[in-house]
Amino acid sequence: MAKKGYFQISTAIDYPSGLFHLGHAYEKVCTDTIARWKRLSDQKVHFSTGTDCHGLKIQRVAEKAGKTPLRFVQEISKEFKNLSKVLNISYDDFVMTIEPRHKKVAQHIMKQLYKNKDIYKGFYEGPYCIDCETYYTEKELNEGNCPVHKRPVEKIKEEGYFFRLSKYKKFLIKELKKGKNVWPKKRTQEILNRLKEPLKDLSISRKEVKWGIPLPFDKKLTEFVWVEALNGYLTTINYPTKKYKDFWPATHIIGSDILWHHTSIWWSILKSLKLNLPNIVVHGMINLNGEKLSKSSGIRIDPIALAEKYTIDSLRYFLLREIPFGDDGDFSENKLVERHNNELTNDLGNLVSRTLTLAERYKEKISGKQELKLNLKKINKLMLEYKLNEALNEIWSFIKSVNKYINDKKPWELKYKKLSNVLYNMLESLRIISILISPFIPETAEKLSKSYNIKLGTIKDCKFKKINYKVKNIPHLFEKIETIKNINKETIKKNTGIISMEKIKFSDWQKLDLRVGKIKAVKDHPNADKLYIILVDIGPIEQNIQLVAGLKQHYTKDELINKKVIVFRNLEPVVIRGEESTGMVLAAVKDNNVTLITPDKDIEIGAKIQ
Repeated sequence: MAKKGYFQISTAIDYPSGLFHLGHAYEKVCTDTIARWKRLSDQKVHFSTGTDCHGLKIQRVAEKAGKTPLRFVQEISKEFKNLSKVLNISYDDFVMTIEPRHKKVAQHIMKQLYKNKDIYKGFYEGPYCIDCETYYTEKELNEGNCPVHKRPVEKIKEEGYFFRLSKYKKFLIKELKKGKNVWPKKRTQEILNRLKEPLKDLSISRKEVKWGIPLPFDKKLTEFVWVEALNGYLTTINYPTKKYKDFWPATHIIGSDILWHHTSIWWSILKSLKLNLPNIVVHGMINLNGEKLSKSSGIRIDPIALAEKYTIDSLRYFLLREIPFGDDGDFSENKLVERHNNELTNDLGNLVSRTLTLAERYKEKISGKQELKLNLKKINKLMLEYKLNEALNEIWSFIKSVNKYINDKKPWELKYKKLSNVLYNMLESLRIISILISPFIPETAEKLSKSYNIKLGTIKDCKFKKINYKVKNIPHLFEKIETIKNINKETIKKNTGIISMEKIKFSDWQKLDLRVGKIKAVKDHPNADKLYIILVDIGPIEQNIQLVAGLKQHYTKDELINKKVIVFRNLEPVVIRGEESTGMVLAAVKDNNVTLITPDKDIEIGAKIQ
């Protein structure tokens, strides 16, 4: 176990295949808040983040961008580092998996697994999603598509090395049923349900992927990116040197889409290495109109543009207060403005302004007796239970109680000892508030501490004391949103606004060959309950194009026969459940409602969409 008073925490190691979005910002802000709270509790914290730089997807997107994989990941990783800087993320280590120190750790671990006889040579054939760099079984696919990215998978067939994952199935089930290492507990059942199916051994090498770390015992092959990247958590604490023993096991803050990798795969590797299991804390996803933010889908909210428009702490506060940690939440710019105006500007801002203005005018020594109560134990308990939004709500309840105290006492009407006593309670409350909010909105807390010339303390200092105050008034902490201008219009313009979709060049659009087609035949897919095999005629250009389509739940065969559709003709062919599909038909999808896109007027088949 970790050394007493030591605590390791990490975000997931981001995959730099494209620019970050608000979901990345949310994970970093939540992790940073927990790390800062642990430091307030006088713990020695090691907080790591970084980028997972290898793999087939990186190799391909770099080629598409006309860059080497190394240059590509260096450029994108620089953007992720800048995101952390903008959001005031207090990490202790930023690891890039291209670093020599990581290669050393990754190869050491692979050697250990091989030495423990948990790796053997074999032959792999099956579905693989490039976007999440993950192997799936046929049963796990959704109508031939990746269950996470909703895109067709590729079929991989090659000789390589396997990790004996199946060997650890009983161990995984036993540990998960203890209910100790995964939060929230509802996530545990997701993995247990998946483990009801046979657990296959994991292919841990790649022949076709040159952009990766070579296997130490077969340098013609590279390590499977998911096995290699997970080792990054040990890289940052110098495994296997003594330092790692002080901090391990860690607490990993991750999204629900990579829970399987961090339990079934990572825990099995750690068991083989005879290392303790980390705690897995799963946050929810940020959605925009019900759609998950994602690099692969191109749905993106730019957190840096938001921070520039509304200030860093306003964005941090909104994310932490609005979204119950552990659950999904919707982004709303209107709600961000609402919370900024009502809670930051009115509740906290007015409290600070009134307190400092009155205290600055009072020329005598301020002293008094405590008249306000704070439930610090409750706040600390909520933080230990990862209920970040509830802890922040409790802090805000105290802020509101201080405002009520001021309204009830009316210090502007008091003199001498009575005024001194009220000012004492106001100033001490504000000092304690500055400590409590420092993990959530650190920049604001620092401004407050400077206003009364006292350094921010720790949790131990969150009690009323006798202090010789040297108060100076400060400008308003927050302005009403309607008075705030875009601080950097050029940056926001460059980032195509706060909410954006990934842009493509017109020359890329011209590559698409979209044609009007007519469905001539429909039959059931022999190996999939939800799929049809359809034959589409696009006239003189091509007849009887075979497509595999997930339309069975939405259309009968009779409804599809002779229906005009839009066909994506020059899509690279894929094999879906044993049947070749040489294109796609276009459809509009919302929730579970699917509607095929059809021409609104009669037009001959084969017409090109321009």
